[in-house]
Amino acid sequence: MDAFADIAETRLDDAAREAFARDVIAGLSGAVKTLPCKWFYDLRGSELFEEITRLDEYYPTRTELALLADIAPGLGGALPREAWVVEFGSGSSRKSDLFLNALDAPRGYVPIDVAADYLEAAAGALADRLPHLEVVPVVGDFTAEIDLPPMLENAPTVGFFPGSTIGNFEPAQAARFLERARRMLGAEAHMVVGVDLKKDLDVLLAAYDDAKGVTADFNLNLLDRINRELDGGFDRDRFRHRVRYDDAEGRVEMHLESTVDQTVRVDGHAFDFRAGETIHTENSYKYAVDDFARVARDAGWRPARHWTDADDLFSIHLLAAA
Repeated sequence: MDAFADIAETRLDDAAREAFARDVIAGLSGAVKTLPCKWFYDLRGSELFEEITRLDEYYPTRTELALLADIAPGLGGALPREAWVVEFGSGSSRKSDLFLNALDAPRGYVPIDVAADYLEAAAGALADRLPHLEVVPVVGDFTAEIDLPPMLENAPTVGFFPGSTIGNFEPAQAARFLERARRMLGAEAHMVVGVDLKKDLDVLLAAYDDAKGVTADFNLNLLDRINRELDGGFDRDRFRHRVRYDDAEGRVEMHLESTVDQTVRVDGHAFDFRAGETIHTENSYKYAVDDFARVARDAGWRPARHWTDADDLFSIHLLAAA
């Protein structure tokens, strides 16, 4: 985390604040209250997520890193030479070194993330570690249309989407994201996606409700961000972190539960909460290998190959534009 120690928290620009306010007001106005998980990642949220990835209970990051190291020769051999790598939701770019080093003479790296300060620090740190590589960070919401840098036009491209972030989308949304990524990356593109597998419920729930309470702090930090950026009136001591598994949907859900009857004002709007009512903040869908391949095909990708770890906790999928 040393690379990020000197970053100061910044306020959203007008357009980003408007988008944040629109999402929050719409989400809290519904019969079932929701908040989009993309707004977790202010500076503090990004730092907390990095802490989560190092927890004993949180298996996805260490499992994916080990799997990437194991499959690097085969993965690199299956991807084009001198490609530009585009990472969606790059965060700290911890897995990017492994991936980039597996490729044959990658031309450059384009990390995309909504947290501008965090992105700049991560991109700068990676550029220092890989000085031969051109690094061109792009600030933006990877769930929306984004213009890639012009030097990628007509060049080989490889999308990189690790961390099982694909599971934060409902399956139809995941297909739409993958379809949009295919259009952005071009007709001859490849994409590498990390996908969390279905597994024992005790393992799943512990990964999202750790004993140290870091994930709870990550979830509650969204209320702090609303207070800071949208003149919100949330008292985080009146909410608690809740995790559940929806077997029918195949997903872990994170919620913030109101512990009392209360009214909270946000950006001039008032929202009533009953004791026990929740705000649904995140989904994490888990897939069987064949189920994810079906989603990828629906989005215009051809599943070329996949790998899983020895314990069948996690999978990595190589896709080619169909």
